[in-house]
Amino acid sequence: MRARRMRIIPPMSPRWWLALVLALSLSTAFHVAAQEARRPVRIGRLTPLSVEADSPHIEAFKQGMRALGWAEGTTFTVETRFADGKGERLPALAAELVRQRVDLILTGSSPGALAARQATATIPIVIVTTGDPVHDGLVTSLARPGGNVTGVTALGQTLDLKRLELLKEAVPRLSRVAVLVNPASFYTTQYSAALESEKDAATHALGLALRVFEARQASELEPAFAAMAREHMEALLVQTNPLFITHRKRIVELAARRRLPAVYGGRDYVDAGGLMFYGASLASMYRQAAAYADKILKGARPADLPVEQPTKLELVINVKTAKALRLTIPPPLLLRADEVIP
Repeated sequence: MRARRMRIIPPMSPRWWLALVLALSLSTAFHVAAQEARRPVRIGRLTPLSVEADSPHIEAFKQGMRALGWAEGTTFTVETRFADGKGERLPALAAELVRQRVDLILTGSSPGALAARQATATIPIVIVTTGDPVHDGLVTSLARPGGNVTGVTALGQTLDLKRLELLKEAVPRLSRVAVLVNPASFYTTQYSAALESEKDAATHALGLALRVFEARQASELEPAFAAMAREHMEALLVQTNPLFITHRKRIVELAARRRLPAVYGGRDYVDAGGLMFYGASLASMYRQAAAYADKILKGARPADLPVEQPTKLELVINVKTAKALRLTIPPPLLLRADEVIP
């Protein structure tokens, strides 16, 4: 019986080993890259509002993302931090999002944007604000932001005089208007000079005397409205402010109780029963913000994306509220309205 010959396998060459190691390394790298590609991008939402107040805004943003081909939970997720109307909480919440290593931060106010920018100079920040990002030091210019911040601004404080004009048109005999402000707010401290200018312009151009009433917290709202009644105020302008937006239903109720026709800088007030809104649609602005997020998450730099302004301002009038106030809105004003709530 012949003995079976053993086959001797020659030792592998160093080149063969190197090729094997490289192949395994590339395979691992491709696997990791594939896993990363499948990982949803994480968008950190920083808002000065409450869950309930912010809900329509973030939903508009998500609609914008879906329209651009993104799928929530599959290709993107949103992690939100709410300040609940307490602006002093924003820096800590921004720092928390940075520690979570989100891919992009979406902010809903100038104070939120400032807090986010102080927390990171590298994570892209998309803003949706009624403030002035140049004046606030967030960007170098609207055309060339120059850093990690860009987005959409309504420059809302510049619209207050127009809101007063609309209020005067709705109530032709109007002469005394209350202006509700939060003196502790970023917006009020930044635009106090603009408010004084508006008071002068309203006096000379519209024949209106403006009187400022303050509320630093929710518990001061009712005393402010009581003071308006004592001083025989005939109408109300509510300045844009996270505290007021958070408690907009309460403000609308107090205005109705004191029979004060009021104009607001946010659509949410009119939906809650307020009389008039004039300004940019926040829903449209958040859909615009989704376009920024889409570009940045696909590789664009915030510094190269100009800050945009809304292309359209809206006038919304709540006729049901007007009737409750026994106020007849002039037909020409109703015809100019973009929406009339019956």
